[in-house]
Amino acid sequence: MAEDTATGLLHGASSPSPDAAGENVLARLLDAKRPLVMGVLNVTPDSFSDGGRFLEPRAAIAQAERLAAEGADILDIGAESTRPYGGAVRVPLDEERARLDPVLRAVVALGIPVSIDTLKAPVAAWALEAGAAIVNDVWGLQRDPDMARVVAEHTAPVIIMHNRDEADPAIDIIKDVTEFFSRSLEIAWSAGIHRHRIVLDPGIGFGKTAEQSLACIARLHTFAGFGFPLLVGASRKRFIASIVPSEPMQRVGGSIAAHLLAVENGAAIVRAHDVAPTVQALAVAAAIRQAR
Repeated sequence: MAEDTATGLLHGASSPSPDAAGENVLARLLDAKRPLVMGVLNVTPDSFSDGGRFLEPRAAIAQAERLAAEGADILDIGAESTRPYGGAVRVPLDEERARLDPVLRAVVALGIPVSIDTLKAPVAAWALEAGAAIVNDVWGLQRDPDMARVVAEHTAPVIIMHNRDEADPAIDIIKDVTEFFSRSLEIAWSAGIHRHRIVLDPGIGFGKTAEQSLACIARLHTFAGFGFPLLVGASRKRFIASIVPSEPMQRVGGSIAAHLLAVENGAAIVRAHDVAPTVQALAVAAAIRQAR
């Protein structure tokens, strides 16, 4: 069975002993015993859904305040587009930091845990030292060889996301994601990252066809075999338009539907651009389940 495969691939990889350094922000958040909402803040000119809208620092800080007021549990800040369908321009280290510098500390000051969405270990280290609490690595510790070391040294939680350079409709995407996670976890153990600081994200839209993205949500329980919290970021993704033709800003309903089903299938965190309607939908769904 798929679940047995996921668990089996983890056998032989032993997590380091629990670390005592620093507060485990992730554990505190998950103690809420409800799905968490991660609000997206793109400080970029070329993100697929809102590129350029929050590049100016005042606009970015105002958006962070809005997301916080709408109920975001985590604010995810990225200054280099990792758009899943190609076309993103790689950003030099200094430019990525320059985009973040006038925004990050102001957002941290809002008092909500901040995750740094970056491919670069030096940016992750700098952001953690500036007050970010979580690293969101869309290449799952497999692109920058220093990323796992940075995460371990800062005793930071890390989101390990599955990715591929390009989609291949011929592959078994569940097997591919499972094997990717297993490799990433070996890297995490080797670096000394403790298991209680890890979240797994199947990477909806990243190196996947629309059908493969749907399969990852539908079979999310497979990845629960690893024993880690799961994050799903379906917000405004193109797979929604494959079902109902729409532009990114018109995909709120589809995003919420995907996130509700992801939670039903085991997601602990959903990553959303549209925080207020997502929070509302999750609260109503929880109330209905409780009324059973």
